[in-house]
Amino acid sequence: MAIFLYKAYDNSGAKEDGQIEATDKVIALAELKKQGFRVKVLDNFMFGQNSLAHCCANPNFEIHRGDCRDEKLVRSLVQDVDLVIPLAALVGAPLCGRDKIGTETINRDAVIMLTKILSKEQRLLMPVSNSGYGIGEKGKFCTEESPLNPISEYGITKVQAEQAVLERGNAITFRLATVFGMSPRMRLDLLVNDFVYRALNDRAIVLFESHFKRNYIHVRDVANVFLHAIENFDSMKDEVYNFGLSDANLSKKELCERIQVHLPQMVFLEAEIGEDPDKRDYIVSNKKIEATGFLPKYSLNMGIQELIKGCQMMNNSKYSNV
Repeated sequence: MAIFLYKAYDNSGAKEDGQIEATDKVIALAELKKQGFRVKVLDNFMFGQNSLAHCCANPNFEIHRGDCRDEKLVRSLVQDVDLVIPLAALVGAPLCGRDKIGTETINRDAVIMLTKILSKEQRLLMPVSNSGYGIGEKGKFCTEESPLNPISEYGITKVQAEQAVLERGNAITFRLATVFGMSPRMRLDLLVNDFVYRALNDRAIVLFESHFKRNYIHVRDVANVFLHAIENFDSMKDEVYNFGLSDANLSKKELCERIQVHLPQMVFLEAEIGEDPDKRDYIVSNKKIEATGFLPKYSLNMGIQELIKGCQMMNNSKYSNV
């Protein structure tokens, strides 16, 4: 099988929750290669990343520098592939608010273009975000049938892209929880990653909207769910799946308490110093994806432990001697 990872933007500038597109495609690529698939990647390498360097020795790996909005280029690349995973996006409400045109043309229009280019036989796996649920009802789980209430430009374009993919058919979409975990091209500003880094280095976190709840998932499990969907495509196709850890519908305060178990020297304070542009406050049901036989392998505690090790290798400021 030939796989096309349609990736043209690395979103380290975002400041909100994100999904596989906002963390790193390398783990997904590595997992796909292990299965013997031929893999193509489209990327514009706008951040100068070299996290795919180790893949170049593999004869089943193919890379192209370009833009996901270039119809002629994309059309030429998808001609001989069986399945496409569109990972290109500007992620997070602040980043999307700063670049509305880029958000609309990359997050929505490029996906719509792709649905028109692909043949009916070509398969599509589309990661989106469960931030489309907006503000949930207290104590009530958001299922795949729950009404969508996107608030930010980011959430709105993601919902629109998902709708286009489902209308096209022969596709699966995943509404991903907030991603965490170490990867070669990770984002430190995703909530769990950010909190662990601050707990380790600053030993203090200031919370706003500390009661707001959301769901979480490890980046490696996102790669694994792609593989699960490839292997079970016929029985799963044309459906939407929430994907997160069922035991990790946590508020920001509860997340800090989990981290504090591993880093007891950390303290956290609550103050009204900010506001979530996406108003994300919901709990998510993952029963539908679990009913297909897939369960995540990586717990939140496992992710915190690996992040503690990984963050010791990082210095997040170039204007410091310490």
